[in-house]
Amino acid sequence: MSEQVGDFIIRRLGEWGVKRIYGYPGDGSNGIMGALNRADDRFEFIQTRHEEMAAFMACAHAKFTGEVGVCTATSGPGAIHLLNGLYDAKKDHQPVVAIVGQQARAAMGGEYQQEVDLVSLFKDVAHEFVHMATSPAQVRHLIDRAIRIALSERTVTAVIVPNDLQSQPAVEKPPHAHGTVHSGVGYARPRVVPHEEELRRAAAVLNEGERVAILVGAGALGAADEVIQVAERLGAGVAKALLGRAVLPDDLPFVTGSIGLLGTNASWELMANCDTLLMIGSGFPYSEFLPEEGQARGVQIDIDPRMLSIRYPMEVSLVGDSAGTLQALLPHLKQKADHDWREHIEKSIAQWWKVLEERAMADADPVNPQRVFWELSPKLPDNCILTSDSGSAANWYARDLKLRRGMMASLSGGLATMGNGVPYAIAAKFAHPERVAIALVGDGAMQMNGNAELVTIAKYWQRWTDPRLIIMVLNNQDLNQVTWEMRVMEGDPKYEASQNIPDFPYADYAELIGLKGIKVTEPEALAGAWDRALTADRPVVLEVVADPDVPPIPPHIKREQAQAYMSALLHGDPDALGTIKASFKQFAREFVPKVRKH
Repeated sequence: MSEQVGDFIIRRLGEWGVKRIYGYPGDGSNGIMGALNRADDRFEFIQTRHEEMAAFMACAHAKFTGEVGVCTATSGPGAIHLLNGLYDAKKDHQPVVAIVGQQARAAMGGEYQQEVDLVSLFKDVAHEFVHMATSPAQVRHLIDRAIRIALSERTVTAVIVPNDLQSQPAVEKPPHAHGTVHSGVGYARPRVVPHEEELRRAAAVLNEGERVAILVGAGALGAADEVIQVAERLGAGVAKALLGRAVLPDDLPFVTGSIGLLGTNASWELMANCDTLLMIGSGFPYSEFLPEEGQARGVQIDIDPRMLSIRYPMEVSLVGDSAGTLQALLPHLKQKADHDWREHIEKSIAQWWKVLEERAMADADPVNPQRVFWELSPKLPDNCILTSDSGSAANWYARDLKLRRGMMASLSGGLATMGNGVPYAIAAKFAHPERVAIALVGDGAMQMNGNAELVTIAKYWQRWTDPRLIIMVLNNQDLNQVTWEMRVMEGDPKYEASQNIPDFPYADYAELIGLKGIKVTEPEALAGAWDRALTADRPVVLEVVADPDVPPIPPHIKREQAQAYMSALLHGDPDALGTIKASFKQFAREFVPKVRKH
């Protein structure tokens, strides 16, 4: 049998180093599925329960490997389902390629079943490159450009292939003629470093600062040594945006932890008191958690010029790789002689960890969700991979876990979508089958799509070198993050019709499909439950019945937020008594950050 277009697509992806595709089949992509079947063990097709999950997994593959992630779907409904996961990749600047089927070329424009204008549909999420193949001779350069652009721009691209074209004879080498394109395989990321003059300007700003704060994001992953050296040289504290959670280990005394609504008081103090800000590889969007404009001089490092000086007005903006730029900057930086600032930072973070422990160990009804994470923290296996879903679980992921060197961690940062936690963890296991993966998820996300993807885990887990994959579910029967946002941001009481969700036997369901289920209803059982989960011989669903009334207290409470909260309680919040009790326990030890006077 001569090679068809579908076979050529799979072979060309393999020449680019792609060995795994996440997706779901349909008649719009039958030719590609047939080619995957003929590829035998040269390719691994991971069948998800839903196309959105395939896109999430492709995004996570990119995050946890640095490679391009590839997902595939059929035409029409399948292609539409990909979008949310693709937007997750786009917002977090991850290289993902979508290979999408389409109805036959002869039917296009005829209101045919499942005919959707896919080029227009994908034009926003894949605006750097989205094209539909209409000739076998196009396919080579469409695949080559889609992958190269995804890698070089760290973005989403899409190639649409009509189903009748997939079974046409392939054209490996286009004719040497006018109107043809002859592309090739290969891309190596360049080393980008600013000019020496700009490095000296940046160093002058940092050297003159007396109270330097550093903020790192996902762009600083892989630059831990350089960030540590710069922080030591400048006597700086280092805060972490959520996507930069794994940049530095939390056992360093000058690491203040996460920043923002989900962040720490130590990070709030760092930003409130600094006179100089160095941002490295971060697009952290919330300006109210950065220094006030005019308070601090600023230096920013980012590989993408479009991200420079849009969060804080920077005095010097450096385009470059984080590690390479910091290496080039270090010789120009002077060692700070005054240690007062660093000592203040270290005292602040040490006090904060004590506050977190007190909050985590406070009584709740029945289990304090913070304690779930606090108990896990010292038990985290070396080199484990953590994923968090959006929701209140992200609060405790951001604050209560002490990550160590070698661990990886991520969530949906820019899009902050629900439903990413479980598929991220699945992709982590396929990318690193020898490592332990732990997903930290709320019951809303589990009911949205996580329960379905437990079926995917049941299908594939025996392939993994280490079978340990733990899905921890906070079962509080409440869309908890939004409930608290309604109270604190809008002053509205909890709206039970929108916020209450049904109970579901997560642990029992896991047992039903061949996984291990553990249910915790008492706080004293948490430590033992984590131990059993971490030593299990198969994937585990750890269901914790958690108290929805424990407040996710931000690091700085504004008067307006306090007033809105009281308004919600006074206007008939159904859980008013419970939230008052829980809030009182959380504030049993007052911890109010204060701006230092200099």
